[in-house]
Order: sequence, then C-alpha cells, then structure tokens
Amino acid sequence: MSLVRSPILTTMKNLFKKSVFLIGALCLISACSDEDDNQLKITIVDNNGGGNTSKPEENSGGGTTTPTSPYVSAIEVPALATSDALFVAHEATHGSKKIMNYCYEFSPSTMHTRWVAFRFDAVTRQQTTGRSDEFIDDPQLPSQYWIGANSFSGYSRGHICASADRLWSSQANKQTFYMSNMSPQLEDFNSGIWADFENKMRDKCRDATFADTVYVVKGGTIANDQILGKIVRNGKLMVVPKYYFMAFLRYRYGSYDAIGIWLEHRGNYSSSDRKNLAQYLVSIDQLEEKTGIDFFHNLSNDKEQTVEAAFNKSLWGF
Repeated sequence: MSLVRSPILTTMKNLFKKSVFLIGALCLISACSDEDDNQLKITIVDNNGGGNTSKPEENSGGGTTTPTSPYVSAIEVPALATSDALFVAHEATHGSKKIMNYCYEFSPSTMHTRWVAFRFDAVTRQQTTGRSDEFIDDPQLPSQYWIGANSFSGYSRGHICASADRLWSSQANKQTFYMSNMSPQLEDFNSGIWADFENKMRDKCRDATFADTVYVVKGGTIANDQILGKIVRNGKLMVVPKYYFMAFLRYRYGSYDAIGIWLEHRGNYSSSDRKNLAQYLVSIDQLEEKTGIDFFHNLSNDKEQTVEAAFNKSLWGF
C-alpha cells in the first residue's frame, strides 16, 4: 500500500527538526512569559515528585542551553510538545545497569498521558516475571497530578504500556501499574479489540527472528475534539479519549518498517470486526495526521519519510 505524504506535514516536520529540544529526563515544559523576559522555563522533577524551576543558561555563543536527557533522542520517543507537557522516563535495573523501561509525556491540563514509548529488544522482550497488580500513583509525578489508585467510575484502568509488555523484571512490571500509565477505557474495548491488537503485536515484537528491535508508541487522544468526555479524579478533571492508537517501528538487518493502528473508543466491536483487524491499520503518516504527534522523528529524514509513507500488512501478520 503506497500513501502520499502531506506536503504541509512534511514541511512542518522538517522545520521542527531544525529546532532541537533537549530537556531533562523529567521535565515540565511550559512556554510562559516572565515580567523581565520571554525565556522558556523548565521544571526539573526529582525522583520524589518534587521539582524546581530554572531558566536555561546562556552559552558562549550567545544562545541558551537546557539540561539534556539521554532518552529524548531515543528512536521510540516522539517529538515533545512545546507546552503543557511533562516528560517522564522510568528506568529499571538489568544486571548492573539501568535502562529505560518506558517513558511518557503527561498533559497537566487534561490529567492524561499523551503517549507512552518503549521498545522490545534482546533484554526487554524477555519474560522472567509475572503481573504485579499493584496500582499506585506515579512516584515520579508531582503529587498535584496524582489521581488515586482506585478504579475509574464506569471505566476500566486500561494500561497504555501493557503489563504483559514489560515482563523482563519485576521492577519493570510494577512500573506499568503507575496510574500515569492508566487510561479510562470501556471494559469491552479494553478486554476486546484493544487486547486483540496488543496480543497480536506483542507476539511479533517478542519474536527475535522477526526483529532485532521494535520501537513502540501507544496512547489515547486528548485534544478537545477527540475526547468522549471527562471524569473527576481527586477533584481534577481527567479526559476520556475518543480514539486510541499504536505505532510500531521494526528494525531488522539494517532496515526499518513501520505500521500504525487507529481505533475508535467504543465497546460494540462485532466478532466480524475483531476477525478483520487489518481494517484498522494505517501508515505512520496517517497516524500523525490524526493525532498531531510526530512519531519516530529521531530517524534520519530519508528513512523517516520512506517508512512512514506506507506499510506492509503481511509483514506484520495481517
């Protein structure tokens, strides 16, 4: 299937790539104006959920620099928002090293995560533990964004990064039960077609003969015109996404292939719908048009444009 990239989106993406956003591993980004200047403010959040606000430091070239994150440039991490965004990376220990388990971008104004990114590779595709089931607020989020660990009213606590996606260590699995990784999903959707796609794609991602590494982004829509409504959590309004999405990038033998999934958040998918999952496949270009998220922007421009323009459904088992 061959799809034509939008000229407007391509131009915007290329312009965006010329602006490098290097932030801390845990950064709240907000474009705001001070009385004395209009510099970008950055809040660095510590592991206890605290934080402090500081302005970028001047460098010798007359510009400004910001704290860098080792994860912002990871292939699976989408382009970061320039406002209303909290970037959090969770690490877990493997042997004597810490590696990124998953990261996400949280939107304080919607009390919902914009996306969650992670990867399946030689380490993280392993299955050495089971399901934690210990729902708790995310200790790396400032406490003003905690929503409580109890069940959602009328909705399931739907994992964005699934528990079964992170079985390579007990620490990694426990982190998937942070409430920042939960989205209010209709139970028939969560345990139905969403689970169908998760199970099918997870089998592919864990297959070492299929890919050396698979980069994954999942999420639910949070824009005002892409929500079903809002629920109250700890006195705060949390949006309920109208659509959910997945983006996958496969790396094998030096080449890349990508595919996207776009699903309306409803519980009345028929057995016929669930048998014909291929109808919900889209290219990454199409997914970017629908979500406004720039996926896999850390690839070189030529690779990104090629893999995002089309998809091979048979390669992915559809």
